[in-house]
Amino acid sequence: MATGSIMPFAPTGTVSLAAGATSSNVVLAGGGDSVVVTNTSAALAYVRFGSDPGVTASAADMPVLANSRVMLSANSLITYAAAILSSGSGAVLFSRGSGSYL
Repeated sequence: MATGSIMPFAPTGTVSLAAGATSSNVVLAGGGDSVVVTNTSAALAYVRFGSDPGVTASAADMPVLANSRVMLSANSLITYAAAILSSGSGAVLFSRGSGSYL
C-alpha cells in the first residue's frame, strides 16, 4: 500500500448502549484495533474503554459531541465500553473494526 493511502474502515460488530446521566457499560462486539463511537443523542457524551465489566465513564473521559462520531484506538485487551451523557438520554453506538476513515 502506498504511503499516505487509507484503508477503509471495515466494521466487525456494533453494539448500542442506552446512555443517560449515570454511567453504563456494554460488551464490545467483533474484533479489530479501532472503535467508531457514534453519539446519536442531543447531549455531549463521555466514553471510556476497559477490560472488565466495572468500567465507568465520567466527565473527565473522552468527549463525543452530540450527533457526531469519533474513531478511537482499542487494543485486543479492551472488551468493554462505558458512556455517560451530560444531560438527557440517548443511544451511543460502538462499532469495532479495522481501518480508518476521513
